[in-house]
Amino acid sequence: MNRVKDKVALITGAAIGMGKATAELFAEEGAKVIVADFNEEEGRRVVEQIKAAGGEATFCKVDISDSKQVEEMVKFTVDTYGRLDCAVNNAALKPDNNSFQDLDEEYYDRLQAVDLKGTALCMKYELRQFVAQGDGGSMVNISSINAFKPILGNPAYQAFKHGVEGLTKAAAFEYGVKGIRINSVAPGAIRTPMLTATLEGRGMTEQDIIPQMSLIGRLGEVREIAQGTLFLSSDDASYVHGTVLHVGGGFELI
Repeated sequence: MNRVKDKVALITGAAIGMGKATAELFAEEGAKVIVADFNEEEGRRVVEQIKAAGGEATFCKVDISDSKQVEEMVKFTVDTYGRLDCAVNNAALKPDNNSFQDLDEEYYDRLQAVDLKGTALCMKYELRQFVAQGDGGSMVNISSINAFKPILGNPAYQAFKHGVEGLTKAAAFEYGVKGIRINSVAPGAIRTPMLTATLEGRGMTEQDIIPQMSLIGRLGEVREIAQGTLFLSSDDASYVHGTVLHVGGGFELI
């Protein structure tokens, strides 16, 4: 449908899972995609797959917890494709796996550095580029159902996904007047490597969680998150700003 034809899309955490599916879908829909990730091997593989399918993509290695690397990532995007039109801030670490009283302080700090600070840094430099261009842009932050509905065992992850929603609202309030649309997608239980690792860490299976996490009776697929993100990034959502799109099979209602 070419909903983002000739747009330049920067997607973080694009080597696996939801980010990979998003990069692939944006390329299918005509975008020039920067596949940004710390995982160089998998990230380059995604680029190869996109190109083999007839799309356009380039890999950029980045640790989004490092301000200089994030600044260079945005610069690399502009140097490669001339501008930035769509930013999808998806990169994140898997949830913690502790009760509050057993909070793992070392992992808390790492989660904060990537999931919250890293998202804020991406937004900072993406917004600078959007403003410098002077003709708007679209940003989608990937948060989580856990920003709205608590579950046991991941207090740090929930706190930082709350923070991502806060960052989204703060930026939307400030930058809408400049023609920059900023929204978020809150995935529910989606079949990803991250979810698989989390379940394994807790000795659980998909069937254990489906009754508590979906009114549709199944897990979501990464492509379904990509489709929601594409909608918010495209002109189909030209008057959608400062809001969250829940893609979770009704999990927020349970």
